[in-house]
Amino acid sequence: MAAASKATASKATAQQWITENMDRLSAWHRHIWDLAEPAWREYRSAQWYVDLLRAEGFTVEAGSADMPTAFSAEWSLGQGGPVLLTYAEYDAVPGNCQSAATDPSPRDGLSPYAPGHTDPHSALGISTLAGLLGAKHAMTVHGIAGTLKYTGEPAEKVQGSKVVHGLRGYYDGVDAIVSFHPFYMLPLCNTARWDTQCGSYYSKIYTFVCDEPETWQLNANPNSPIPASHSAARAPGANVALMSMYTSSRIMQDAMLPSFGGWSLSDAIFTQGQATADNLPARIAQIQYSWRCPTLEMAEHVLTVLDRNAEHAAAMAHCTLSNTWVARNRPGRTNHVLAQALYNNLESVGAPQYGPAAIAAAQQIQQKLGIEPMEKPFLDECEQLISPQDAETALREHLAPWQKNWTSDDYVEMTHYAPTVRFYVSRPALKPAPGQGAYPGWVMNALGGIAETIDPTIEVAGKTIAGTFMDLLTNPETLAAAKKEFDHRTAEDPMPVLLPADFMPPTEFAWPDYSATPDGERVWYPKAARP
Repeated sequence: MAAASKATASKATAQQWITENMDRLSAWHRHIWDLAEPAWREYRSAQWYVDLLRAEGFTVEAGSADMPTAFSAEWSLGQGGPVLLTYAEYDAVPGNCQSAATDPSPRDGLSPYAPGHTDPHSALGISTLAGLLGAKHAMTVHGIAGTLKYTGEPAEKVQGSKVVHGLRGYYDGVDAIVSFHPFYMLPLCNTARWDTQCGSYYSKIYTFVCDEPETWQLNANPNSPIPASHSAARAPGANVALMSMYTSSRIMQDAMLPSFGGWSLSDAIFTQGQATADNLPARIAQIQYSWRCPTLEMAEHVLTVLDRNAEHAAAMAHCTLSNTWVARNRPGRTNHVLAQALYNNLESVGAPQYGPAAIAAAQQIQQKLGIEPMEKPFLDECEQLISPQDAETALREHLAPWQKNWTSDDYVEMTHYAPTVRFYVSRPALKPAPGQGAYPGWVMNALGGIAETIDPTIEVAGKTIAGTFMDLLTNPETLAAAKKEFDHRTAEDPMPVLLPADFMPPTEFAWPDYSATPDGERVWYPKAARP
């Protein structure tokens, strides 16, 4: 059979498998969506993937690259053939618990402050799983040789895993990578990225420890047997260091970088060690900073300022300072060959379409928000394709001419190991009503859990991945061209890794977590506020 006809036949087989298994895929998605475990704490979600992949015949390493909630799976047929990789994400976002309903309500028995899927990564993972299993089925039916790799990537919300998998060699020897994300920003809806890839992302935790409070004032209250008596001058302590770091960095934010290029700085205060009020200085305080920049030079300058602020804050508060990297990612490399090959498959599948049940759910949401229900409530772009080239043109209208990268996502690390395409399929989003402003955040979260609204995303993305994989498995010329482009771009702009090969993922920090009750149920904190 000629390569073209073999690709066509195998695509049809792979995509038919997805059509026939949509009920299962939908149920799988709802399971991961309901688990909604946050970064580095996706215990049940990761185990579910491991168990399912093993049942499907994959060889699976659980806890890959020293990450307890990561995995690496592989399946091969025949001798030789290309090695293709895609991946799952499954971490949720703390404080965004939403039911699959048309009103703002948490999932049964949970606090509104429990985690929920916002992007949703639940659909990201099940979409790529659909493409993976559809391709595996078609390879078996048509006797197509090759290897499928599938990695479980935890903690994307802190961009925690892909840099670690890359450093440990899990992407070595891969011929092509397909990276998917549900659409979240126009014009990147039902398209592939062309030239403007995501930029750098740095994230670091600063730890202040007041480990020798007794040396703050050696002659304080010499008649007291208690060094930290109520009337003595006490060391400022770790909380003071943290607040000095926090306020100085906030005050200096405008001076860190010029206010263009779409850079941003976020902070999060960890809660361990601060639950007791006593006549003692706070022993430990930790703050995480994360910053997104279009260039490494900009990211490094922010790092210099933050490091300096932390050093002085620790000195002022009589603390020692340590710091730990969470992520340090390079900007992404584009690959036009793969982007076009994937978009050709997306074009063949078509954009998601929303049926009567999806429209009815959207109209109920609008009605409950006091908006006149629309005949076509979803954004027009959700049901339309836009070519990578046209999306690039529209995106560049909002960026400075010098700016090569925009926003951030840790798929960028993959682009330095193998030719990679990044693509988007629409997640359901509603049209804004004139004069009403933006919808509340719970609306998109809910639409990501309602089967009738999110299943079209899963089906289209899965079929697009399966079709692209079949093209790459049966057309060596496409892979060769993608590799040639990858080699050229790497030689033209080499970017060495930014962390050491033995870098350890920071899973031990006080990330949002849950406790288990005696019957095994999860309890998220904080609970709902008391009335």
